Amino acid sequence: MPIGEAAINPVPRRMIEEAVREAIKENTEHRTQNTDKNNLGSGLWALSSAVEITISVTEGEELAQKTLNPRLGIIGGISILGTTGIVRPISTEAWTATITSSMDVAKAMGHKEIVLSAGRTSERAHMERFHLPEESYVMMGDYLEFSLQEAKKHGFEKIHLCAQWAKMLKIAMSTPQTHVRHGAIDVKKAAEFLEGLGIGDWGLGKEFNTAREIFDFVNSKLKTQNSKLFRAVCNAAKNYAETITAGAPVIVYLISYEGEVIAGSE
Repeated sequence: MPIGEAAINPVPRRMIEEAVREAIKENTEHRTQNTDKNNLGSGLWALSSAVEITISVTEGEELAQKTLNPRLGIIGGISILGTTGIVRPISTEAWTATITSSMDVAKAMGHKEIVLSAGRTSERAHMERFHLPEESYVMMGDYLEFSLQEAKKHGFEKIHLCAQWAKMLKIAMSTPQTHVRHGAIDVKKAAEFLEGLGIGDWGLGKEFNTAREIFDFVNSKLKTQNSKLFRAVCNAAKNYAETITAGAPVIVYLISYEGEVIAGSE
């Protein structure tokens, strides 16, 4: 919608208009049927009268603070989106459209850097550490490849990428879409990948069941080597991400499960 317009999408606007026109028509026909033939003018009032429609949502301003609306340039209340009346909050189309719109806003605001995060914890950790403008933050979720491509298309000069261990490990292992439905992480291959980074035989001969188990082992048992290993994973993720952005610089940050930045590619 154009700047300054109410945040009601085109299809809902059309639905509202059609419903109002239908109501006007029904009201006019009813009044005409009940009006003396010599006084038809009063029964046709609606055909020549202006109609003003007010759409309101109870506590809309408060609800909007729990959404991404402010980052999309929607302020003062919640937006009216529905086209079918059925909400699919995690559909691919909805998520990728939000990513693109968020980058549109960041670009329009003149920001030269964008921050892609896998989730709220990662996003908050980066915010607390680097304090970039809120419009610079884009929740990519599992849509790594799409988000990096969009950032490249938008021409951002620097791309920040932050995620927790399991997602970061997948990225470092060149996984374009990190959702579990596209394949759970192969823990054995992950351990072999980490061994291949050349930071010592940190886990040789040990079996792991989950990526979190690997993280806890590295973090607690290898205090002298964990920072080197975490940095190496970030660098591997950076190298893979930059193959997608065709060289546009990507800075990678690993976020702990407590919500702190614990390693980076810089």
